[in-house]
Amino acid sequence: MTGTAGSPSAGEGSPASRPKEPPANEAGIFTNRSDPGSGCLDARAIRAFEPDAKIALLATVDDGGLPRVTLITSLAAKDATTLTFGQFCEGQSKRNLPLRPQAAFLVMTPDRRLWSGRARWRGRARSGEDYEAYNRRPMFRYNAYFGIHTVHYLDVVSVSPSERVLVVPLVLGAARRAMAARLPRRRRRQGHALSRWAMRFLAAPSTLAFAAFVGEDGWPSIVPLVHAVATGPDRLAVGITGRGRPLKALRAGHPLAVFALNLRMESILVRGRLETARGLPGLRYRPLPVDWVYNSMPPKQGVVYPRARLRPVEQF
Repeated sequence: MTGTAGSPSAGEGSPASRPKEPPANEAGIFTNRSDPGSGCLDARAIRAFEPDAKIALLATVDDGGLPRVTLITSLAAKDATTLTFGQFCEGQSKRNLPLRPQAAFLVMTPDRRLWSGRARWRGRARSGEDYEAYNRRPMFRYNAYFGIHTVHYLDVVSVSPSERVLVVPLVLGAARRAMAARLPRRRRRQGHALSRWAMRFLAAPSTLAFAAFVGEDGWPSIVPLVHAVATGPDRLAVGITGRGRPLKALRAGHPLAVFALNLRMESILVRGRLETARGLPGLRYRPLPVDWVYNSMPPKQGVVYPRARLRPVEQF
C-alpha cells in the first residue's frame, strides 16, 4: 500500500505493523498534541534544518534499552511540528524507531547554531511528495548507486531554544588535550577496545564528541560538545563540567554512548557504563570503561568490539 503525497503510508505507519508502541490516535499516527511538553520549531529552525551541510544526530533506544546515536544529515523540518529524514541504507536506528518511537535529535549548523529536542516516530513512506523531493536533492539525484528508498516522519514533542556555540573545535581540542595530560593513563593490553586510530581520532583537535543516555522516563537525550578523551585502550574520561553537567546526576553503572565525529565526517560510536565521578583540581570527570565500539562510517558499518569469533565455513 502506498501513501498519499507527503504522508506516511498506512501500511508502514499503522499500529499493526509496529509491536508494543504507545497508544496512537484513530488513524494510527502518533502526534505530539497529548504531550505536556509539546513544542514546535520556529521559522528560523525550519530554514536551518533544510541544507544537508550540517551535523544532525538522532538518538534512539535499542533492544536492550541502550542509547544509540546516528548521524543523519538528511534530517529536515517539514513544518513546525514534523521532522523527516531520508533512508538510503539499512541500520539499527531505523529498526529501533518503529519498535521504540521515542527519539532525541540535535542539529548544529555551519554557523554553530544548535537545536536539540525530543521527537516521536510516526511512520514512513516509500512514495509521495516528500519521497520525490528527497530524491531530487543533488546528493541523490545524480547518484547512480543508491537513492532514498524510505522517508521517515517524526512528531516534534519538545525543542530547546536555539543557542550559538561560541567554542570552536580547536578550543575544544585544546581543552581535551589539557584534560588528557592530567589524567592517569592505562597501558595497552591484548584485546583492547579502542584501536590506535580511534585513540588518535578522539584526541584530535577537530573531533567533536556528543554523549547520549536513556533517562528513567525511557526517553533518550543528547548532550552536545562534551569533553571526552581516551585514557587508555579500553577507557574514556568524560568531563562533567560545562556542557557535561547533565552527566553528573546519572547513577554509577548508567549506560552512556559517546559519538565522536569531525568535519570530514569520520566518526565512531562507543558505549560503556559510567563510574563514579572523580576529580583533580579544576577538573571533574567520570570514567567510562568501553565495552562496545561501532564503526559508523560507510561502506563497512558494524560492531568492531567485542570482536566476532571466527567460525569455519561448513557449508558451501
